[in-house]
Amino acid sequence: MKKENRVKKTDEIELIIKEKKYAFNLYFTVYKKKNIETGKFRYAMSVGKKIGNAVVRNHYKRWVRAVVDSLPLVKNLSYDVFIIVKPKALELSYQEFYKQLEYLFKKQKLIQGEKND
Repeated sequence: MKKENRVKKTDEIELIIKEKKYAFNLYFTVYKKKNIETGKFRYAMSVGKKIGNAVVRNHYKRWVRAVVDSLPLVKNLSYDVFIIVKPKALELSYQEFYKQLEYLFKKQKLIQGEKND
């Protein structure tokens, strides 16, 4: 996914969290907020220092980007998403990492083919 599709500003991330539309499990928390201004899907992520040193954190950031890039997101989706990786995620293989994050995106109705209740 292109860099323009990332939320970078702290103020924007705080607005996503204040919306309080989230799904979580042991490994991740995924917040979402309707994005009216840009009309594009954008995301941000947080990998805390409890995960490990900079090398390990960057490894997990690459995994999150790979998962988000490969998910069949709904076309014309205009949401801002904030993904928090929890320390428990260290126990996961890439396949489990993918499945757990995909589950939360489905729960948030961000993946194509899911029923929008």
